[in-house]
Parts: sequence; structure tokens; C-alpha cells
Amino acid sequence: MPATVRVVSYNVHGLGDDRGALNAVVRTLAPDLVVVQEAPRRFRWRARCAEIAHSWEMVYAAGGLPSLGNLIVVSPRLRVRETWCIRYPLTPGRHMRGAAFARCTVGDVSFTVAASHLATDDGERDSQAQRLDAELAAIAGPVILGIDANETAAGASWKRLAAGRVDVGAAQDQPTFSATNPKRRIDGIFVTPDMTVESFQVISSEATRSASDHLPLVADVIVPS
Repeated sequence: MPATVRVVSYNVHGLGDDRGALNAVVRTLAPDLVVVQEAPRRFRWRARCAEIAHSWEMVYAAGGLPSLGNLIVVSPRLRVRETWCIRYPLTPGRHMRGAAFARCTVGDVSFTVAASHLATDDGERDSQAQRLDAELAAIAGPVILGIDANETAAGASWKRLAAGRVDVGAAQDQPTFSATNPKRRIDGIFVTPDMTVESFQVISSEATRSASDHLPLVADVIVPS
């Protein structure tokens, strides 16, 4: 049978804002998996990533330092079968970036989730999007991508990732940044066409305005058997 999975994608701003509000937001959404951007990537990253997952009543799946701040955490409902990370080429003077991947099952249903955060520089960002697109295209079966693209749907990198995939938030086109004055939709969830989107929402509330500088995205998607 197909399975419905609740996905949250959230740039947590390096955990530099109200942690209590952040934890409350995620727990209230009751996700099956959370794709995190700007998670711990340096000193004590393993312990800090595990602490984040625990505070959301979830468990660490993949990411952290190996993916340069991208993190995937899952609820006990999911089983993680395989994980891997990639790193994009370093541009001197800029942040090194990457992506995390986890192949998961829920019941007899299998899918892969990916997390990434692209550069602010146009040329560097498009090069990263090409590398990510190639990695995603090589994955068999249903795929979910949560990303801070650092550009809107009009950008070349966004269009590259949307080609052949479903941009879950396209119809609503709700801005995700900044949390206190949202004007741009730069965060997205993409799924392969074999998946069905039941619902999608950008969460804007007093808590989300305190929790991070980005708003969280939540989607319920049906993964085919």
C-alpha cells in the first residue's frame, strides 16, 4: 500500500534564535522527517545534531559536518536503510556547501530524501545545482528534496531542480524569507512525479518569527508502493 509521509524543510539559522520556539514549532507539526539547513557542522557536530533530533522527539539520520550543515532527522516511524553525503567544489573565499541523502522505508514503501543549501553567488549556485541535479537523477524510486535555494523560482538553479520534478509550493507561491517580513520564496520542497502531494503550507506564526529567519515548509506526500 502507498504511505503518507509528512515532510518539514526548515533553515534553522544556525540555531541562533529562540530554541524553545523552534522546538515547539517542529513538535507541533509532528513530521515524519525534517530536512534541516544550517545545522551544526563544526565543533561537537555529532552531539549537537543528535540533540536537535532528540528535542524534536526524532532521531538523527544523516548529515551535519559531512554535508556541511545539511541534516536529515526522522521519526521512529521511518527506518533508515542507507545514507551518504556529497560536497560541492570549494570556491576560494566562500562557504563550502554540500548535500545529505537518506534512503528510508515506511512499512514496505521505500523512498530517498535529500537536503541541501545552495550558495548566494549566482555562478557558484548554478554549478552546485547541476551537481545536485545529477545526483538526484541517479537515484531510483521516489525522491523528496528539501532545499534553501537562495533564489526564487525565476532563477536558473531553481528551474533546473524543478525540471522533471514537482515544485510542491508552486501553486501557493508563499514567501519563506525573511520570517519577520516574508517577501521571497527561496525555500522549497521538490518531489518526483510518482508522488502525490496531499497538502502544503508555509507556517507563519509568532513562534516561527522567533524560531529562525526562515519560515518552515510542511508537506504531506503520498509515496507509491
